[in-house]
Amino acid sequence: MKKSSIQWISTTKEKAWNEQTVSAAADTANANLIVTGERFQIVEGFGGCFNELGYVALSRLSDEQRGSLFHSLFHPDGEHKLSICRLPIGASDYALEWYSHNETDGDFGMKHFSIERDFKYLTPYIREALTYNPDLKLFASPWSPPTWMKTPKAYNYGTLRWEKDILEAYALYFVKFVESYRDVGITIHQVHVQNEVVADQKFPSCVWTGEQLREFIADYLGPAFEKHGLETEIWLGTINAPEPWEELSKKKSSDFDEYAAVVLSDPKAYKYIKGVGYQWAGKYAIQRTAASYPELRYMQTENECGDGNNSWDYAKYVFNLYQHYFTNGVNAYIYWNMVLEPRGRSTWGWEQNSMVTVDPQSGRVTRNPEYYVMKHFAHFVVPGAQRIGLRGPWSGKAVAFRNTDGSTAVVVNNPFKNERTVDLSFERNTYRFELEPESFNTIVFQSTSPALG
Repeated sequence: MKKSSIQWISTTKEKAWNEQTVSAAADTANANLIVTGERFQIVEGFGGCFNELGYVALSRLSDEQRGSLFHSLFHPDGEHKLSICRLPIGASDYALEWYSHNETDGDFGMKHFSIERDFKYLTPYIREALTYNPDLKLFASPWSPPTWMKTPKAYNYGTLRWEKDILEAYALYFVKFVESYRDVGITIHQVHVQNEVVADQKFPSCVWTGEQLREFIADYLGPAFEKHGLETEIWLGTINAPEPWEELSKKKSSDFDEYAAVVLSDPKAYKYIKGVGYQWAGKYAIQRTAASYPELRYMQTENECGDGNNSWDYAKYVFNLYQHYFTNGVNAYIYWNMVLEPRGRSTWGWEQNSMVTVDPQSGRVTRNPEYYVMKHFAHFVVPGAQRIGLRGPWSGKAVAFRNTDGSTAVVVNNPFKNERTVDLSFERNTYRFELEPESFNTIVFQSTSPALG
């Protein structure tokens, strides 16, 4: 059997994206990480979220700098090849201020619906990305309905008013959003009903129960999309936890899929739902939901966002999130803000990480540690890849994918403070990798064999 050609890239705190030399073959009997023939979910891609503050940061760059950064993020030959991204419906917490697409009280027919605000920040951001990847897929979610649809009448906290005319109007609000973007040449491929369904926050937010999600999708949103002939998918998302944050410690792990279970167990709602989006504390639920509904697609919809320090230690934590979500069935992994100014302070006062920071005074571009975590996955794992099995002592620190071109990418983390040896068995051969302390590694086999074995 012919051996595979191998590429090995590592990143440490001191040196990013370093090409390494593979050692001589190791003893197969001693392999501690083995690529198996098991096949799991298909990968749909990686991405981030388009937000107003991100576009403000990008505006500090020269045309040449912007072009280089957009190429690295979005172009199919770039560093990340991002292929599925998110945008807000109205204001997110990384908007410059609160807004919705219709603040005209009582406008049940959506005559005053408008996405004009988005023309200043969001659509230019999206259009620029589309010039580098015209096949970029987009999904959208609101952080809050228009204030007049809520009780109390505010963009933060509160709930949707559960009245028939309000529910019909809110379903129409989604329809108008998809149609308005389509009218300006931008396709919305998915909508997720609510960002963080249990986030009762000072920034734009709205709390939903599982029963409310079920009824809204089954009786209002699904039928409205059917009536208007929309091909945009409806997803159950984004689910962040089953209860308010202070209740999490009281929950059993078996309770963490209650939002999805309530909705998906109803045939009338289920027929409209193409996938489930989980983020933050939703990571505790995804395994159970994916096991119960393996026919659906799954997405990690918002990478946990840190504290604005963009530290190496937090990047190590984020690597574990990628590994956790893919091992538990997601088809796509979405970062939060791709680009921000240093410290990443939101309009509502929360400092968060980003893959890239842009200094507003100097225009200096910094690629942060999480930029490289994403790159270790997205650069080598392309849409259409399939997650494949691993076993052995190091399988809990790694995840593997088989691309449609036959290449296999194994992404493995050495979290320890000293060098560790991984003897990796692939296609009846075993190779030795001396992983640097606290390093991210991607090992790519360009196989000459048509199948794993």
